Amino acid sequence: MPSAMEGSEAGEEGEVLRYEEAEDDSVSPTDLSELLKEGTKESHDRAESTQFVKDFLKGRIKKELFKLATVALYFTYSALEEEMDRNKDNPVFAPLYFPLELHRREALVKDLKYFYGEDWEEKVQCSEATQHYVDRIHHVGQHEPELLVAHAYTRYMGDLSGGQVLKKVAQRALKLPSTEEGIQFYVFDNVSNAQQFKQLYRARMNALDLDKGTKERIVEEANRAFRFNMQVFDELDKIGRSLTEEAQDGGFPLHEGRGDPRKCPYYADKPGEAGPGCPYRAAVALAKQPLVQLILAACVAVAAGAAAWYVM
Repeated sequence: MPSAMEGSEAGEEGEVLRYEEAEDDSVSPTDLSELLKEGTKESHDRAESTQFVKDFLKGRIKKELFKLATVALYFTYSALEEEMDRNKDNPVFAPLYFPLELHRREALVKDLKYFYGEDWEEKVQCSEATQHYVDRIHHVGQHEPELLVAHAYTRYMGDLSGGQVLKKVAQRALKLPSTEEGIQFYVFDNVSNAQQFKQLYRARMNALDLDKGTKERIVEEANRAFRFNMQVFDELDKIGRSLTEEAQDGGFPLHEGRGDPRKCPYYADKPGEAGPGCPYRAAVALAKQPLVQLILAACVAVAAGAAAWYVM
């Protein structure tokens, strides 16, 4: 879910997002793309340092938390693409309107159907942090459409860059199908070459007829977009800390928080399927019964008395 994070590489602790790209000699320091790149570096670093992102990159992402992140993305992109559609003929944004190549809402609907079923709309809701983000996008689209450039840049350029790293991490960590169900958000079927498309997008940004003051406001808005994303990350991190441990592929409890329950030979293959159950968990549950605890205590006392008699 991180935004506008350019490039990637593998590290010892997991995947690493990297901002820098190859220099383009034709770009001027006063071009909007360069102003955005330089003006958001600090925000990028802070976003990358959030606990949610660090855990995600290391593959420490619970399935339930990934589902909630997908919900947040759905509401965010629904708002963004609604405002982009509204401003598709506005000269301050029209050159950046690429619905076929970039729009993510329909891909997110597919992901939500995969995770929540056909009735997904009845099961999801917009979180507080996401709602603040959504409200700002609507305000910008309706009152300051030139600032919509900042939100589109922050999201889509990130999706085509660092987002592709997250796709691989999520697919591996959550054991998602190789057919890419659940991660359609990261799949851009109509972008054959991401690097070339990003260059085209930046060239279109640089060609916008904007004065210096407007460019500065767009950079400021991009930093605001990063802050909204970080607030969503922090919200997800808090939710993640409250979730019980779960198996990565299905949300079933881990064997006392250790190991894969499917490796227990007594674990039923499917929830609700008849089976003897895990003997360890059954024994723990039985030991918690008051009568059993009384009997155990008596047995311990007898054993202790016998041992004491024996050593005398």
